[in-house]
This record gives sequence, C-alpha cells and structure tokens, in this order.
Amino acid sequence: MLLDGVERLCYARRDMAEGFEEDEWAQARQEMVARQIEARGITDQSVLRAVRTVPRHLFVSPDQRRVAYADNALPIGYGQTISQPYMVALMCRELQVGLEDEVLEIGAGSGYQAAVLSRMCLHVYTVERIPELAELARSNIRAAGYKNVTVLLGDGTAGWPEFAPYDGIIVAAGAPEVPEPLLEQVAPGRRLVVPVGDRHAQDLIVAWKEGDQVRQRNVCRCVFVPLVGEHGWET
Repeated sequence: MLLDGVERLCYARRDMAEGFEEDEWAQARQEMVARQIEARGITDQSVLRAVRTVPRHLFVSPDQRRVAYADNALPIGYGQTISQPYMVALMCRELQVGLEDEVLEIGAGSGYQAAVLSRMCLHVYTVERIPELAELARSNIRAAGYKNVTVLLGDGTAGWPEFAPYDGIIVAAGAPEVPEPLLEQVAPGRRLVVPVGDRHAQDLIVAWKEGDQVRQRNVCRCVFVPLVGEHGWET
C-alpha cells in the first residue's frame, strides 16, 4: 500500500503523530493537496488555499492523527465520518461561493468542512443532529481559531430558516431526495450541493432555482452516511 502525507512521515520517523512539528503537518497538507486534489483536476484557487490552510489533524481523534491527511474518510464516532479530503474540496468547488457569502452546512460532524468553508466565505452556519458531535465541532473550530462559524444542534433536514436565504448550502450526508426546506432556503441562482440516493451510495447533485423551476446537475457517484431527519431518512 502506498503511504501518503502524514502516514509516510510517521512511519519514517517511527513515532506517533502527536510528536509532529507544525512544519511537518504543513508539509503533509501540501502533499495531500497536490496528490489527492490538484492531481484529480481541482484548480479553484480559493478551494486549494482553504484546504492547504485548515489543519485537518485537529479535526480527527488523536488515534487517527497519523492518517489525518490520507486519501479516505475517517471515523469520528457515533457512526459518522470526516469526509475524504478530495470530496470536501469537490463539494466546496461545486458550491461556488465568495468572501462576501453566507453559507449553510448540514452535518457538522467534527467541524472540518465548516472550517474549510470558513476560509472561503464570510460566515458558515452549520447544523448537527448529534449533541456530542455538535459540541466536538464547536470545540475543534474554536481550537483552530476560526470565529466565523456558528454551530446549531438540530435537524439539519429542516435547514436553519433564521438566517436564510443562503448564498450556498452544502449537505454532508446522503439524502433519499433533495430536501424541500433546503431548496426554499437557498437564494435564487445559488447552489445546493447534496448527495442523493439510497443508504449505501448516492449521486452528488448540484441543484439551483431558476424562477419557479429547479434545475440540477449530476457531478459524480459518492458514498455518505445517511441524512437522518424529518426530510431525510428515519433513524
């Protein structure tokens, strides 16, 4: 098996990732972006800058840090995962947001994707249904020093109407269909990025409103944990 980023550095040093210096983490991020993201065709500079900047190792459990920059999703507890770095970058690219935009994320998890989005836009509102993960996301984002992210504990399938409409909505879980409340909360002409399919595999969909019409485009196949809630899957 090929070793990548932090994983290769750890084996070379024969110690655990907790002993890494900051420049070694930064080197691992650079390698991750070059090999996993740029090499797969993502060239959006705002996305690349954000992923190079956010310390992914702070958003995984200590026992996972040696593989924090590996090319796969990682468990974060409660049956949930932190998404593969490439998928995070791809979804951020498809969202097409700018520095003056306000974004809604559904499924905060450990806070990593919200942290990446926070480097690309004005403010991120993120909803998490699992209390322990909502608190974990708050703690991780605070530890990383990001102040433009607000975490809500609640049913993400209902969105967060208080601050709507949003300049983009991103869903980090697989839905049986595009949730209607989220379509209602995205600004006209702006994008909703959501995996849609069954509980085991989905298509990554970009949806937007043109007048009374809803348009959508299929980006790729993907696999996410189920989106649980009133407008998603039952538990």
